[in-house]
Amino acid sequence: MTSRILLVCLFAALMMLTSATPCWASNAPEVDRVVVSKSDRQLYLMQGRTVVRAYPVSLGKNPVGHKLHKGDQRTPEGRYYLDWRNQESRYHLALHISYPNPKDRQRAAQQGVQPGGSIMLHGLPKKYADGARVLLDLDWTDGCIAVSNQAIEEIWQMVADNTIIEIFP
Repeated sequence: MTSRILLVCLFAALMMLTSATPCWASNAPEVDRVVVSKSDRQLYLMQGRTVVRAYPVSLGKNPVGHKLHKGDQRTPEGRYYLDWRNQESRYHLALHISYPNPKDRQRAAQQGVQPGGSIMLHGLPKKYADGARVLLDLDWTDGCIAVSNQAIEEIWQMVADNTIIEIFP
């Protein structure tokens, strides 16, 4: 009995020293990858090969094909990272997608154009507040990936910085 109490005390002390939250203390599953299917207009939060959550998305106004240059209103395709957050976005929360990567920059340079940037995974525009939900049925962004405000709040909580995001045609 004494050894069991000692073990519990050691475990509690270790948790306090590392400031770690055990995985069982959170109701949100650990997400290790975000997958977007542009053709299906779906975003999937993945844990290994398991879909943890799925959300409908809106894409750039010109959604077919990989983003080629600034202003083409296409959503990029490929493997990127959600590398930083913007809580003060003009949209309801935003996670930055690491576009352009070196391959995107090289492609744009070969064509003599700017690759563009500031591609985000975000909620709906704050300026439209109540009427913004109608945007979920349209492709309306300049190349970003938009989800409902409820969805971006869940994603914000479940996805750590530098999580992989894979965007497929």
